[in-house]
Amino acid sequence: MFVKQFGRLTIVLGLTLAIAAAASQGQTAAVSEDRRQTAFALEQQGNNAEAETAWRVVLKDHPADSEVLAHLGFLEAKQEHYKDAVTFYRRALALNPAIPGLRLDLGLALFKSGDLKDAIGTFGILLRSEPKFSPESLRLTTLIGLAHFGLGEYAAAIPYLKQATTADPQNLPFRLTLAQSCLWSKQYQCVLDVYHEIVTLNADSAEADMLAGEALDEMKDKPGAEQQFRAAVKADPKMPNVHFGLGYLLWGLLKFDEAAKEFQAELDNNPNHTQALTYLADCDMQLGHPEAASLLLEKAIHVDPKIERAHLDLGILYGDGDRRDDALRELKVAEKLSPEDQTVHWRLARFYKAMGRNDEAKVEFDKTRSLQKAADETIVNKLHEAQGKGKSAEANPAAPLSK
Repeated sequence: MFVKQFGRLTIVLGLTLAIAAAASQGQTAAVSEDRRQTAFALEQQGNNAEAETAWRVVLKDHPADSEVLAHLGFLEAKQEHYKDAVTFYRRALALNPAIPGLRLDLGLALFKSGDLKDAIGTFGILLRSEPKFSPESLRLTTLIGLAHFGLGEYAAAIPYLKQATTADPQNLPFRLTLAQSCLWSKQYQCVLDVYHEIVTLNADSAEADMLAGEALDEMKDKPGAEQQFRAAVKADPKMPNVHFGLGYLLWGLLKFDEAAKEFQAELDNNPNHTQALTYLADCDMQLGHPEAASLLLEKAIHVDPKIERAHLDLGILYGDGDRRDDALRELKVAEKLSPEDQTVHWRLARFYKAMGRNDEAKVEFDKTRSLQKAADETIVNKLHEAQGKGKSAEANPAAPLSK
């Protein structure tokens, strides 16, 4: 009898515990769902910090929930905590790569965090699955082009930016970025082609005029370059570097009076423009105003001690003024800052020779000759390369001379 009663009690107790456990699980699930709904509501209301805190509570109960991780990534990105957003997005992607838009969100967070290389890889995966001329394909193409540009991979950026500008013909900033990429990858005709497109959108774009001027200067068209820089000055005389660009071109043409006026105009816009200070000083040296030049060079070095040209010119001035120790110090600084500059070694050689330090002078003259020889060999190699391309084109007229 006792055994039967004990057995019944055991069954009843077991059923009671099971019912209690089920009720507890139901209550836990309900609490968890309430927390999730609260977090989602806060997110929808734009209360990002509070929503993040709420989602983190949910994450403690569900550490492998990809949806929760994706929400946390989204909230970190909204708060511009892009590196934290990347961490959450990667975890969510590893658990469930099928969440819509998740890989794109990861790519954007990588892009905004400055991890442009990984952003390119992420956008590239998405681009391969998009129809070629779809809006999303264009968006990804543009992002990849801008990421290459941000990495300084200008040649790689060009084909993507060309697609972006073709699809959005009224977008002036994209065209300017494309022109800059062409310039910095030494594709000068490309710069001019894009420039002509830009002026149809904005005939008074000082930035476009400067880019065209730099391209023409590299193509040895000095009159054309000067015309473009003057157009840039006219279009926007307050634009940073516009007067310096024209001044530098005039300085290279040995028009020191005119160059000095442009460097001074740049300094009127920006008194601490170190390059303008340095080259205005050089103009003063050429025009016979050493005292004014010294003051400008000393100010330039005070603002930025790493300007090699300023140290070189100051060394020359100190040497002319019989301040030998100061001159040697400045020339040595210039040499340290730019060890491949032939002019610095040549000046040091002459200075040592004037001081009777012939062994040191010989060392510097030898460095000058060695650097000149290397430069000459580079030029010869480029000529041979160009001749080889010319012969290849003669053999196959359809083949392009360059990519």
